[in-house]
Amino acid sequence: MPDDREIIGATLRKARELGADVAGAVPAKRLIDCPSAVADGYQGSQIDRGTYIILGLSHDPEHPELDLWTAERGTPGDRILRDIGRELGRWLQERYGIGSRVIPYQIYDGGIYLKDAACMAGIGRMGRNNLVLVPGFGPRVRFRAVWVDLECPEPEVSPIDNPCAGCEGYCIRACPMDAFGTGRFSRERCLGRMTADKASGRERIEHCRACELACPIPDEE
Repeated sequence: MPDDREIIGATLRKARELGADVAGAVPAKRLIDCPSAVADGYQGSQIDRGTYIILGLSHDPEHPELDLWTAERGTPGDRILRDIGRELGRWLQERYGIGSRVIPYQIYDGGIYLKDAACMAGIGRMGRNNLVLVPGFGPRVRFRAVWVDLECPEPEVSPIDNPCAGCEGYCIRACPMDAFGTGRFSRERCLGRMTADKASGRERIEHCRACELACPIPDEE
């Protein structure tokens, strides 16, 4: 029987086979008191054992339908990630007898701070636009997590150069809510736009992606 490290490595490879563009692993206990939890004053999940497998799916601007949100169903992109997570769980159970569960997307439903988790797993680095900048994909990646009953050693995360160094701040200038007006990202202002979108009465909502789409990464790579 392979050890936990080997199974996690195989799980990350399987996640990519199932359709994830990027995948990483982080010990669940690392998400307790993570930076976003401290900033928000809301802890979210407090699981202190096991491992989160972080799945990422590229949302190419040429496929805006992946981001169209509908009540009760979320977005097509999120449903794809959820299904990858479920398939991954079935594979883990059948191959290794390892238990798992797909983590809810929303933090108030028992989710985790996915952007923190993605950075801790070495998938990318947080950018000035408060989005994870992933090598080869920039900020155009959505995330979902699967908890697995395996103990993950501290990930060997290679340093990622600051991708925002020297940037002219395209994301800051593009934001229609002036969410960066104080020099720091304002979650309240950003969420204000999303709340207004959802209150519009439209059946399918295309949320604002101005800061994301203005980012030149990975176009400059």
